[in-house]
Order: sequence, then structure tokens, then C-alpha cells
Amino acid sequence: MTDWADRRTPAVERILDAAGELFAEHGVTGVTGVAMADVAVAAGCSRATLYRYFPDRAALDRAFVQREALRVGGLVAADLAAVPRADAVTEGVLASLHHVRAAPALMAWFADPTAGRTADLAAESEVVAALGLSVTDDPAAARWLVRVIVSLLTAPEADAAEERALVERFVAPGVRLSPSSRTDRSSFRPEHDRSARDDAQERAAVVTR
Repeated sequence: MTDWADRRTPAVERILDAAGELFAEHGVTGVTGVAMADVAVAAGCSRATLYRYFPDRAALDRAFVQREALRVGGLVAADLAAVPRADAVTEGVLASLHHVRAAPALMAWFADPTAGRTADLAAESEVVAALGLSVTDDPAAARWLVRVIVSLLTAPEADAAEERALVERFVAPGVRLSPSSRTDRSSFRPEHDRSARDDAQERAAVVTR
């Protein structure tokens, strides 16, 4: 998906796992309260090694968000494999919200004063490709769905019922699924989806423990 995805070495994964643990530990200040030096210590590497892989904090943040978008997108795609096509947009958005909220390291990105930075990162094509395109093949619709997801994570509705009603009434009707959409169950590969889910759940356990 990106040149970063091609550089996912064990060292890179260890650094991103360490960053995720720190984000989760620091709660609402999880993102802004974590320094590069803290990440190096948690990852068990020198700052020189850290900066070799991530030249600045922006690069680390971008890589973390892209990786997690890919993980969540894999979980959402697996969830949608058994969902009727007519319900795919609603269930895809709600599944995205569920999987992000289940990961403290990700929820730290939706607390003030981090939310603005998160919205900027969410607009990047790699995140849209990983998350939005797990619901629809329409690039414009995928970008819009990611904006909706980020908005609901930043300012959630009162409860799950209200959130579902909002998505069903105002979001799903605005997204037309093409015949080749990934939300068509015939396009899913169950073996791949199960593998993606297992890998993602294992990584989520590491990042959030």
C-alpha cells in the first residue's frame, strides 16, 4: 500500500508496538505526552536507531496511524464478509468505531488536543485506502466515510442506538455500492480475512496490554 508498508521490519514493528503502549498508558495525553526518547527506551533501542527508521515525530505518528488503519480495516473487512450487501455501509462504519474504541492506544488519538492532528492524518490516502476502502471501492465515498468515523470518534453520540440511527439515516443512504465493491460478499476471501483478523487481534493484544 505504501513504501512504509514495504519496510515493516521486526525493528519497526517493535518501535510502533512500544509507541502504542505508551499512547495507551498516557491516556488523554497519550499522543502529545510521549517523547521520541520515551519511545526509544520502551522499544529497547537507542535514539539513533529510532531516528534511522523515523527521522522525526511526524514520521512515527504517520507510520503508527497507517499501521493501525490497516489493522482495523482488516478487521472490518472480516466483519463484513457475513453482512448482507445492503447493510454493509452501516455495519462497516459501526465496526470501525467498535474496533478503534477497543484499542486504548488508538483512542488516545481522539482526545483533545490531539484530535486535530488525528483528523489531518486520517485524510491521508493511505488511511483512506486501509479503512474507507474496506467498506466501499469508491475513493470519494471512502474519504467521506473516514471523515464520518473520525467525527464520531471525536464527538460520539449518546449511546450505540443513537449512533446506529444516525449512520442508517444520514450516512448509508449517501453511499452507493458499485457491483465490484469490496462489501459484496463474493469478493471476500474467507481464509485471508480470518488470517487478517487473527493477526490483527494478536497485535491489538500486544499494543493494549
